[in-house]
Amino acid sequence: MRTYGNPVIPGFHPDPSVCRVGEDYYLVCSSFEYVPAIPLFHSRDLVHWRQIGNVLDRSGQWEGADDTPASGGIYAPTIRHHDGRFHVITTDVGGRGTLLVTSERPEGPWSDPVLIDVPGIDPDLAWDDDGSCWCAVAGVRVARIDPATGRVLEGPLPMWSGTGLRDPEAPHLYRIDGWWYLFLAEGGTALGHGVSVARSRSPRGPWEPAPGNPLLTHRGTGLPIQCTGHADLVQAGDGTWWMVLLGTRPRGYFPEYHVLGRETFLVPVEWVDGWPRVGPVGERHPAPAAWHPVEPPPERDDFDGPALAPYWISPRRRPEGSWSLEERPGRLTLTATGDSLDRPGCTFVGRRQQHPDCRAAARVDPGDGRAGLSVRMDEAHHYDIEVGGGTVGVVARIGPVRQRLVERPVPPGPVTLVVEIRTTSVVAPTATAAGQEGPGIRAGGPDTVAFSVEGDEGVLPLAELDGRYLSSEVAGGFTGRVIGMYVTEGRAHVDWFDYRPTA
Repeated sequence: MRTYGNPVIPGFHPDPSVCRVGEDYYLVCSSFEYVPAIPLFHSRDLVHWRQIGNVLDRSGQWEGADDTPASGGIYAPTIRHHDGRFHVITTDVGGRGTLLVTSERPEGPWSDPVLIDVPGIDPDLAWDDDGSCWCAVAGVRVARIDPATGRVLEGPLPMWSGTGLRDPEAPHLYRIDGWWYLFLAEGGTALGHGVSVARSRSPRGPWEPAPGNPLLTHRGTGLPIQCTGHADLVQAGDGTWWMVLLGTRPRGYFPEYHVLGRETFLVPVEWVDGWPRVGPVGERHPAPAAWHPVEPPPERDDFDGPALAPYWISPRRRPEGSWSLEERPGRLTLTATGDSLDRPGCTFVGRRQQHPDCRAAARVDPGDGRAGLSVRMDEAHHYDIEVGGGTVGVVARIGPVRQRLVERPVPPGPVTLVVEIRTTSVVAPTATAAGQEGPGIRAGGPDTVAFSVEGDEGVLPLAELDGRYLSSEVAGGFTGRVIGMYVTEGRAHVDWFDYRPTA
């Protein structure tokens, strides 16, 4: 039997929403403070996904300001296809509120946003048989709207708000066999997360909760996948039903840490007596009938294309003058717009860390400036390997503490900077007062982040750091690690960037 492995989209890709058009599936995720915003994926089988763009890919649609906090910005998009057009609705948290964009093609161009006059997060779209458009938001409320103008035509009306757990959110409405089904996340997006369901004959209610709620939760279990919730439902072309949802893969000793952010998982759905049923989200499941593997993205980017690949992201905004692929063809040129990664406004171009064990390297020429390679959670939590002024060093920023850990001389010109991330499973003996070894305890960190420089004379190791300080449990927030290049002084040229899993 053919099986697939979870997560189907690894790394910081939370709050997935999916729709099917013919034999094609399209999926979007939250992007928070990063631009371009709302990554958009395509698949033919729900398992193999390829990023084909970003929905909000120009400054006129959305970009963050310097006061946009880490984990602020663009929350929980929903993608739907109706009447020949794709619709993506999302929330600009702390900004303009609920935004709706449309396009005839998933690749775009996507329209400028229409402001929907329904405040709240996690907006959803659904259409009734008579063409009425309904928008549900966390809280939980629903309104009949005009999607062209954003005007509310009816409501907002209260809906079923779950089983009584905290944070009822991520509502999704579906019209199936004469019923309206409401999927709802509750319990908070951390370890208490879960999915519950109710149904009604009308989006106006009344709502009947499922007798087996929660539909899905991993709370209180020892399963390797945790925080399961924020689910969206889709029917495959063969009539089977599937659910995409977010989850995490915590590691390390108590309390466990997750460093890749919330990822996208896939689980099959069955219908029993008019209600959906799912089992636990496993690391492997029987595969859908369709099977269409896609070419994985290249491990190495030589920056020889006309534009940056869609997986490259930057915090808040990416001014035109901060980067160029034309100044030196075959090179990515980065120009400093800020003098520190510790504050918003610095030039940074990165990609999500997608594997627990991985290696990233970049060939960087700092010129007369200062540039480097960073493993980033936010301005207060990042590890950097930095070159400039004839030296290379490692900097650790953990909360209010910033420290340069090591510095070594390097010759002028391009330098290959390397970061290797290795999961840890060692057992360290505990010394007793008598000098004897006591019972072993597991190392606390989920992984080790190691920095080095490669040259003609081999590898020069610089530092190894505990990865727990670049985790959601320490840094807080809703994002995961992003690994990328930055410049804090002058102008730097990047010949290539290489990322690959190592386990």
